[in-house]
Amino acid sequence: MEYAARRNQKGAFESFYKLIMRRNSVYVTFIIAGAFFGERAVDYGVHKLWERNNVGKRYEDISVLGQRPVEE
Repeated sequence: MEYAARRNQKGAFESFYKLIMRRNSVYVTFIIAGAFFGERAVDYGVHKLWERNNVGKRYEDISVLGQRPVEE
């Protein structure tokens, strides 16, 4: 009885399958877009973490480096 009641309810996987995985072209596009945006998100997060951990140690943070003497 419980199995029959559960079978009539749509699960998250079934909805995901009908929306994304039913057609191969949509599935491949979803995978490629997910990989692209996932890579961008990880790159942004690691970059911000690196900058936060290295404040004061970066080339931009050292005021003496990269400056040329002002000629008058």
